[in-house]
This record gives sequence, C-alpha cells and structure tokens, in this order.
Amino acid sequence: MTIYEIEGIKLIKKVAEELKKLEQLKMPEWAKFVKTSAARERPPVKQDWWYVRAASILRKICMKGPIGVSKLRKDYGGKARRGHKGKKVYPGSGKIIRVILQQLEKAEFIKQGEKSGHKGRVITSKGLKFLNSMSKELKSGKS
Repeated sequence: MTIYEIEGIKLIKKVAEELKKLEQLKMPEWAKFVKTSAARERPPVKQDWWYVRAASILRKICMKGPIGVSKLRKDYGGKARRGHKGKKVYPGSGKIIRVILQQLEKAEFIKQGEKSGHKGRVITSKGLKFLNSMSKELKSGKS
C-alpha cells in the first residue's frame, strides 16, 4: 500500500496525528498569531493547523519530488478579496513553510537534494516508510 492509493485528506489527518507525537515537530509560540498568507484575513482557527500543514507539505514533497519553498508558497497561497478592485493572487507565508521544512529535516523525513537538474527538498527513505506505514494503517482500518 502506497500513498498514491489512499485519499489525500485522510492520509494528511492520520499523518498529522502521528506528527504531534514527535518531539522534533513543535508549533512555535508565534504561530498562534500569524496568518498563513497575505490573502487571509485572520490566523487559522484550528489548534492543530501546524501539524496538518506539516503533513500536507510532507505528502506534497513525496508526490512532487524535489520542490522548494517558492513552489510551496504558490501551493499554499490564495486569492485576496480587495473590494471593487478584484481579486489578486498572493503566495503563502514563506516563514511557516521554511520552519516546517527545517523541522521535517530534523526529524529526517526529508533532505535537500537534486534530481535530474532540479534542486529542492526530497523525501528520505525514513519519510517514505513513515508515509507508507500510515497509508497501510488507513487501508487496513486500524485508525
């Protein structure tokens, strides 16, 4: 069972629950007050949004291969309402993404690498094993 065979949202929720247990991934104090993008009006309401974002980034790195902060900012950005002027696309917060990437590197789930000329973060064997074990648990119905 691999991560490609399981629904993304279910896998992200399961991985987020497991990431909460790791000591390398802790939500910083400033994360309670920060917006996730210039397109957002308020900070996230959910208490565990940091771990959900980390799980989502981990899955995205596994699926898309070497990926950097810039492309992840595009993925986690959004359109801002600006009144009568129309919507404008803003990237997501780079600080949040960088800190999560550093924490995932410390947990040895990802590393910096290069693949066919593209630089960025790539999944390690430990990270792939972790994601595949979570998808196996979901498939077997243990959660």
